[in-house]
Amino acid sequence: MAAPKKGRGPAGGQGRPGRSLALILIAMVALTGGMFLADQPTPRLGIDLAGGTSITLEAKAEPGQESAINKTNMDTAVQIMERRVNGLGVSEAEVQTQGESNIIVNIPKGTNSAQAREQVGTTAKLYFRPVLTVAQGTPTPEPSASSTDKASPSANPSASASDKASPSAKPSTSATTQGRAVTGALKADPTPSPKASTTPEASATPTASAEEQAAAADLQKKFEALDCSSKASRSKASQGSKATDTVVACEQDGSAKYVLGPAEVDGTDVDSAKAAINQQTGQWIVQMEFTDGGSKKFNKTTGKLAQQQQPQNQFAIALDGEVVSAPSVSQALSKNAEISGSFTQQSAEELANVLSYGALPLSFQEQSVTTVTAALGGEQLRAGLIAGAIGLALVVIYLVAYYRGLAFIALLSLLVSGILTYTIMSLLGPAIGFALNLPAVCGAIVAIGITADSFIVYFERIRDEIREGRTLRPAVERAWPRARRTILVSDFVSFLAAAVLFVVTVGKVQGFAFTLGLTTLLDVVVVFLFTKPVMTIMARTKFFASGHPWSGLDPKRLGAKPPLRRSRRVNAPTDPKEA
Repeated sequence: MAAPKKGRGPAGGQGRPGRSLALILIAMVALTGGMFLADQPTPRLGIDLAGGTSITLEAKAEPGQESAINKTNMDTAVQIMERRVNGLGVSEAEVQTQGESNIIVNIPKGTNSAQAREQVGTTAKLYFRPVLTVAQGTPTPEPSASSTDKASPSANPSASASDKASPSAKPSTSATTQGRAVTGALKADPTPSPKASTTPEASATPTASAEEQAAAADLQKKFEALDCSSKASRSKASQGSKATDTVVACEQDGSAKYVLGPAEVDGTDVDSAKAAINQQTGQWIVQMEFTDGGSKKFNKTTGKLAQQQQPQNQFAIALDGEVVSAPSVSQALSKNAEISGSFTQQSAEELANVLSYGALPLSFQEQSVTTVTAALGGEQLRAGLIAGAIGLALVVIYLVAYYRGLAFIALLSLLVSGILTYTIMSLLGPAIGFALNLPAVCGAIVAIGITADSFIVYFERIRDEIREGRTLRPAVERAWPRARRTILVSDFVSFLAAAVLFVVTVGKVQGFAFTLGLTTLLDVVVVFLFTKPVMTIMARTKFFASGHPWSGLDPKRLGAKPPLRRSRRVNAPTDPKEA
């Protein structure tokens, strides 16, 4: 009794195909719901389909500094360019590395491409500027406070315990000179407030000329009207200014705004910067080392700042006009400096990269600019969809002509695969920035043949079992293990090819590889969770089980010759001599 029960195990397991169908139905409903909740009912289109401008930039290093072109510095350059493009009010722009030394900037239609080219093609400008005034990042509704407020220093020279614990406090800093620690060198400043700031007017001397007083008044108005909550405002606050100008600037997160004096130290004076862990405190810090000329400038600047009270004892690290950090100084510093505070590993590495990038002898040369009109993109998309429709129609015609009733199962499987592919592509747009370009459309078209091939493998295994004399239900179950191995091997080879293509290629070809790999994975999901369960259910219907001529499983048309195996077992010879 045990042996027959064991033999019925696999069949019994396949006797509940509804579970697999329910699982894939839940996945489809969840993905479709997520697509609409994310307000992304269609896949995000790439620049070749939506239209826009594509700029290719190549990194150039000074002679002897070729090692500056590396992954870390290229990634930092990408971050800076993204910030520049976003500052223009551009949405859904793409900035990505291509190979080891190229950066591709894709800007959608409706953007001033000339201005964008100027923004992304120039080297980042990093300056160390003295802080003259600091206030909250929102516009001042009216002239703030009395003359007493304007003339008085803003804050306590030393940060209190509560300031250091405040989440909004900026990173505190300390310093080392020639490798030896200097205690109490740099400290955190609490979140600034309008009343605690020193206005530009207060820094003007009584003997200032009428022209200088007018310039100070204009700067005061500009400072009070500055709104740092907007990306565009932060980017344009000090646009067009020179290193020798007094400027207004915003914190990168928009929490504060500053009036900054002329720069006395710039990014090229930084020899190196890196994130490290303070062995005494166990906290992340950023270590800076200046060049010989830069250390003299930095020593002179910090010597002046150390004699001031807050906020005028601070220096701002400004990248492209935005303040990255604004530590305060209590004594003159020299060649080495150390910035410490409430850093995480990521924030410390980001600041170190910013400081390092400003010191790099790295610039970018424009290699090519391609403009794609929306009309051309629409034509390409239509052509791709027509090609896909033709390919799908040919597959359908072949399936119906050769497999007849089985074509119904294949078409349902293709429909499920299409729904899963469409919803996932739509969700990947906002999730990882995936954009459907023309090569990606080609990958989806190729995937139709790969998916159909999996069905054909399974159907042919079933038909082989029927040719050997088995009835449909046993044939469906016996054919599945053999077909499953073939399908997995075939899809693995296809996915491996897509993965290799994705790794070794760059640019739009990666879209083809990504789509091909995604649809190959979905093919496995659909075959296992949909095609096989549906085939199990259909094998129980009279139309398929009886071998109807239009079912595609007619034993006569398949060449199965009676007697069937079941009959041969009954009539098998029992005489040993006959055997």
